[in-house]
Amino acid sequence: MKKLISILIMLLITASIFILPMSVSAKDKDVITLRISNCEEYIDEGNWDKDDTIDLDSGDIIGKNSMTTDFENWYYKTYGKKVKVEYSTYGTNEDLYNQITLGDNFDLVCPSDYMGMKMIDEDMLVPLSKEFFDTSNKYNYYAKGVSPYIKNLMDTTKIDNKKWSDYSAGYMWGTMGFVYNPDVVSTEDASTWKILENKKYSRQITIKDSVRDSYFAVLGLINSDKMSTDEFKNSKDYNEQITKLMNDTSQSTVDKAEERLQGIKDNVYSFETDSGKSDMVSGKVVANFQWSGDAVYSLDQAEEDNCYLEYAVPKECSNLWCDGWVMLKQGINGDKEKQQVAESFINFVSRPDNVIRNMYYIGYTSCISGGDDNRIFEYINWNYGAEDDEETVDYPVGFFFTGNSKDKDYIVKTTKDQTKRQLFTQYPTEDILKRCAVMMFFNSDENKRMNQMWINVRCFNLNSIPSYVWYIVVAVIIIVAILIIIYTKGHTFRNKKMQKKYKKI
Repeated sequence: MKKLISILIMLLITASIFILPMSVSAKDKDVITLRISNCEEYIDEGNWDKDDTIDLDSGDIIGKNSMTTDFENWYYKTYGKKVKVEYSTYGTNEDLYNQITLGDNFDLVCPSDYMGMKMIDEDMLVPLSKEFFDTSNKYNYYAKGVSPYIKNLMDTTKIDNKKWSDYSAGYMWGTMGFVYNPDVVSTEDASTWKILENKKYSRQITIKDSVRDSYFAVLGLINSDKMSTDEFKNSKDYNEQITKLMNDTSQSTVDKAEERLQGIKDNVYSFETDSGKSDMVSGKVVANFQWSGDAVYSLDQAEEDNCYLEYAVPKECSNLWCDGWVMLKQGINGDKEKQQVAESFINFVSRPDNVIRNMYYIGYTSCISGGDDNRIFEYINWNYGAEDDEETVDYPVGFFFTGNSKDKDYIVKTTKDQTKRQLFTQYPTEDILKRCAVMMFFNSDENKRMNQMWINVRCFNLNSIPSYVWYIVVAVIIIVAILIIIYTKGHTFRNKKMQKKYKKI
């Protein structure tokens, strides 16, 4: 009997060695892994305090869990399948591209417009499915809720005859301009690219440590006078001309840009990627070239210290940017189930309550207007609507919600200061948008020119040294060489004399 029991125990142990890993493996196969990479601090991470609750008339909204955790739970409840989101972040679009080309494997990423276009051009992306755009599906929150303004922008922008909107689903959008302290900087000075060279604010302005953003800014500076003429502004193809000028990468233009950036480098406080927000709040600088979303953060933070900053978009032109979700071929790899999960994530973050959570948490403006769901407009009123005892002005946002800026159903009754502050920053007026251009992607030759220019600007550029300095350097080298030769010969002569002297002794 003891032998029999021993044999049974051994059989059970042996079986567990083989069966347990198989059961774990089976469980792993039941879980779909979705690998997402997004810009840093660009999604709701949850853990809100109760004081942060957004108490709309239609119901409260609060971020208890992270957006990714809530998606995992929602997907299982909706489709009965488990999903595990592996979420990581990157610093810049170029960082993301380098990670992908060096072998990092992602399914879903959220690059800016020009980088997404580059990925389309290089055949790196999976197009969004036809099912994704089916508005009869109640879970297709993106197709039902994307702003008509954003939809038109993405539908009409093409990359090698491919529609931008076929590959990218808009996430956040905005403009670029200057956050400024109105106690020090006039609105007039802040509303032009020329502020970057304005000696009045020497060492008190920051600019982006990004080749694309800073190049765009300096092109605005180079073409400032031309774009300010009535002839240019009244031309029939006004927006097309702006887009052409602001995406010019000819060698002569790149050379001009490098020269101007060298001068700007001596006038600004710093080139920065993220510190400009805190520098504005702390008062280190009086104007900061900024994305509109980060501008909102700066305005909000400064307001807590009773410092009221404002935002201005250059009168010549500005950048209309749009970040969007795209699916990578190397990640999806023909897996229809994984593609469905990726598209479901896009839809989940496009659901109006989640749109509001993300906007509140990160300060940026979503590409989603909500369609028949009015909560996003309700949220704008909750954020920026005037109190009953305040003097109000009408601020139209209909262009974003219905495509009609005169739509009376989408007018925010706000205070006058909001026409230069957060509301204006998040939802610029239609006349601002008419003079905005999208950054297009650059091909490999254009990128080489741009990168070399940026290296010259950000690093020490030998070509920038005047010729007379080289003459002085060469002259000094020759003089030093002659002195070394004279010294060496003199030293040798003295040694020989000493040797003769010792021989005589």
